[in-house]
Amino acid sequence: MSHKQQHMSNQPPNPDNRADNVDRLQEKVVDTIENIEASHESLAFATEEEKRNIEKKNKHRNESIRAMREEIKDEARHQDY
Repeated sequence: MSHKQQHMSNQPPNPDNRADNVDRLQEKVVDTIENIEASHESLAFATEEEKRNIEKKNKHRNESIRAMREEIKDEARHQDY
């Protein structure tokens, strides 16, 4: 057994504390939106390849935002927000 496996086996499992999931997810949405906005500023100085990469990342970011918002709705329903 590796050192890491030994260390992990000595730790009790983390409890499933969902109390702050909505708040954490909302913070992640805001951070992701800020990353998109910052990337728009970078587009002015980017090469064509960099622009394509930025646009691809932003597409993934938007998909992540949609998924996080769905998860927020689900969590909120279970927590009676």
